[in-house]
Amino acid sequence: MTTLREAPPAAGPGASQAGPPPRGPRIFRRTLAYVSLVAVTLLVLLPLGWMVTSSLKRNNEVFTIPIEWIPREFRWSNYVEIWEQIPMATYLGNSLYLSVVITFLQVLTGSFAAYGFSKVSFPGRDGLFLAYIATIAVPWQAYMVPQYIMMQRADLINTHLSIILLQAFGAFGVFLMRQYYMSIPDELCQAARIDGLSEYGIYRRIILPLSKPALASLALLTFVSTWNDYMGPFIYLTSNELWTVQLGLRSFVGQYQADYAMIMTGAVLSVLPVMVIFLFGQRYFIQGIATSGLKG
Repeated sequence: MTTLREAPPAAGPGASQAGPPPRGPRIFRRTLAYVSLVAVTLLVLLPLGWMVTSSLKRNNEVFTIPIEWIPREFRWSNYVEIWEQIPMATYLGNSLYLSVVITFLQVLTGSFAAYGFSKVSFPGRDGLFLAYIATIAVPWQAYMVPQYIMMQRADLINTHLSIILLQAFGAFGVFLMRQYYMSIPDELCQAARIDGLSEYGIYRRIILPLSKPALASLALLTFVSTWNDYMGPFIYLTSNELWTVQLGLRSFVGQYQADYAMIMTGAVLSVLPVMVIFLFGQRYFIQGIATSGLKG
């Protein structure tokens, strides 16, 4: 007896006959993407690698042509001598102090102002927010002289307090935090108000615990910006004991020549704290930036 098999159902007129893309082109595209990412990564890390290798050379070997990527003799003594030639510990301590204090104040003021601009309704809120954010477009050089005159009249020149007061507030931090707060449902704040919680309580008990990624992103950006700041300390700090590490590296630049090997050594030491902080906070940083940019 012959068994008849059922014929497969015929495809409708709208059905697609195309199957999955061939495996070969997919593997090729993925391999090409990985190779491109590796090439771009190496290109970005090239200056950092040159800085590290230059910190292990003699001064007259830094700018040799062609470039010697591997030193003839690794001078690890550069990392010992730099502490003896300049007060590196003082410079690093000053940079750390300013970075931590300014980061804390910017996170506090930025998050608090962003809460008012996003969760509290008052007349003219949006217009005031746009006017405040518009200050980002104003270059620092436009109000640099008035700021200096203000600090001079307040007798705050050559003090860390002058830099702290000028950088304790930032429009970018308010914008970043507001974008994140807009992704938090307003119903949470309304329910808390019905339960009798004050605006300060809502900010402290509800908003802040939900905004850890954005807070970490703002803290990391502010810390790196303050740590790498050169013009602010250069204008307001004149005493050597108040200098930051960026100003301290200028000590190796003489009238006729510069000790480039020591400059590179100090640059490596100044980059290490930022790298450590970024490695520990990169997960929150990426999450906060992605959420602040896609929602709100």
